[in-house]
Amino acid sequence: MKLLKSISAALLLGVALGANAQSSDVGLINQLSGEVSYAGRGGTESKAQPYMKVRQGDRFTLPAGAQLRMVYFNGSRQETWKGPASFKAGTQQSEALSGQAAQATQLPSGVAQKIAQVPNLVQIAKLGRSGGIAVRGGGKPGRLSSEQQAEVSQAKVVYTQMRQKATPEDITPELYFYTVLQDHLLYDEMKTVTDEMLKRQPDNVEAKELAAYVKSRI
Repeated sequence: MKLLKSISAALLLGVALGANAQSSDVGLINQLSGEVSYAGRGGTESKAQPYMKVRQGDRFTLPAGAQLRMVYFNGSRQETWKGPASFKAGTQQSEALSGQAAQATQLPSGVAQKIAQVPNLVQIAKLGRSGGIAVRGGGKPGRLSSEQQAEVSQAKVVYTQMRQKATPEDITPELYFYTVLQDHLLYDEMKTVTDEMLKRQPDNVEAKELAAYVKSRI
């Protein structure tokens, strides 16, 4: 229970700290490779980061060989951009400014909202491994209610469907399923999911953080 309360408190803190920014967040970068830059409404150019939130009006520039995948929270649209290209984020989809337009897919209902939790879960993993949150002793998952079991079963069905349609290197399905399993502290199942993430993206720093956190809980 102490672990669950600690995790819940950290999640609530993350929500509280990001409450104002969240109102203008329209999406999340869930895959990034290459030196991609972006500029917000202030015009200052910065380097794009994996799992950063995207705001309406943000402009992204991808050089040749770079790739960016993002999910829009409203509408569950997932876009894959390949450089050289540039685009501007909208509310539900992007506007191409140069280069090839994005390849777009539609995620199942509710998936984008789960993906939005990933930055907080990565932070929880880092805090847990650094001692910021107690992660050893207690906090074992309790027996799931029939409703909770149904939720996990349905999430597994959605995950399987997403996995069948996703490209081999895309770990969006795993990130989605991880968030559902985290809600119920199902660490054994979470380990299987993080193993799959690392098999598909062995150099993904955030996936390594999640995997190390789960390993510390088993």
